[in-house]
Amino acid sequence: MTKVPWYQEPVTDENEILSSRVRLARNIKKYPFRRKLSAASATEMVSEATQAVISASHFFINLDMQSLGKTEQTVFLEKHIVSPEFINGNLPKGLLICDNQSISVMLNEEDHVRIQAIKPGEDLTSAFETAGQIDDLIEERVEFAFHSDYGYLTACPTNTGTGLRASYMIHLPCLSKSDLPTTVLPQITKFGVAIRGIYGEGTAPMGSIYQISNQNTLGKSEQDIILGLQNVTQSVIEKERQARQNLLTTRKSYIEDIVHRAYGILTNARLISAKEAMDLLSDIRLGYITGLLEKPKPTKRIYQIMMEIQPGHLQRNVGTEMTEQERDITRARYLREIFEK
Repeated sequence: MTKVPWYQEPVTDENEILSSRVRLARNIKKYPFRRKLSAASATEMVSEATQAVISASHFFINLDMQSLGKTEQTVFLEKHIVSPEFINGNLPKGLLICDNQSISVMLNEEDHVRIQAIKPGEDLTSAFETAGQIDDLIEERVEFAFHSDYGYLTACPTNTGTGLRASYMIHLPCLSKSDLPTTVLPQITKFGVAIRGIYGEGTAPMGSIYQISNQNTLGKSEQDIILGLQNVTQSVIEKERQARQNLLTTRKSYIEDIVHRAYGILTNARLISAKEAMDLLSDIRLGYITGLLEKPKPTKRIYQIMMEIQPGHLQRNVGTEMTEQERDITRARYLREIFEK
């Protein structure tokens, strides 16, 4: 297994799909679901599940969530290793990850066990195979809650069945400048697919980056879910490319201006918010993909830069918590250094 994190792979800079992710929701049969789980039972469940995961595969690292500070937990959120719900949960919980952070297991999030596999670019099938292998190994050591008619039982009914949540992280800069909210979103929801913000349900998009995922799992096979998501996503990508071509044909100077203004601001700003920086980096990425921006590419992938300008990453790298203004100053300095290299 390569030790390079998925967000450092070249493919994340090459087209609309930045990453493919599969999550499997599971609950251990002998314990109540989380809403009825006592602190003592949660501790026992996390301990048992941790041992099952570690014995299932040697490459997992067990992280002590109690010893992780707020900043480090925020970094894991910004890397899509954990969810907001996991961070905010009050009951005992556990987190296991592999070296390159492409596979992780959250213990006691919404469900007892959440297995996650992330792959760079369009590689949903491989992500599913990886998550499935870990799932099979864990299930050899604990008994999951399973019903012969309904499949895997989960805290949220929309996950019952396969327990599979497949998603793409996708960059849609041209649709974001045109008709994504009014036309594309209503169309795709008819096919059992949802588009959410950059960190999933309840979060807003930043830098024209969205998560597109299946909504239901009951009554569908894993293959049907993945194929359906692939088909709908390809349709969205086609609409993004059509919108891009239309802008390049009818308003090329407008796009050129946006791209070069973004580069100018990022290489000169002394104070910049996360939202503004994300929007500008989105325009920069569009400039590189279309060939409108002929400046040298930075040494880091654009999405990696997007992660590293978030509050958790900035504060971890500096080694202390900062005020919003201090983060804006640090973020601007970091961006100038990145694009000057």
